[in-house]
Amino acid sequence: MNIQARHEGGVTIIEPKGKITIGVGDVALREAVAEALEAGARSILLNLSKTTTIDSSGIGEMVSAYTTVTQRGGMLKLCSLPNRVSDILQITQLISVFEVFDSEAEAIESF
Repeated sequence: MNIQARHEGGVTIIEPKGKITIGVGDVALREAVAEALEAGARSILLNLSKTTTIDSSGIGEMVSAYTTVTQRGGMLKLCSLPNRVSDILQITQLISVFEVFDSEAEAIESF
């Protein structure tokens, strides 16, 4: 699991590459969001275009990140969901919790 963070137009973009699964990407995702918040980010976008797999721990970490960011007065949105991730969010009905965008540009514009 590799996570890149970058900034564009006042938005912190976190882009995980690989698996967000128990013991692999869940901790890395948590740390990336925590670092962004500590650096003062309040608009956070998870670009999941390079995420290959996600399990229940990864989903739980995304929900936890959403809650943490929201409680600190920020916004966390998702973009570029691979089919597998989109399907899991649909099945768990979490798709209604997150604001989801097809493209990164569209998501950045929404902040």
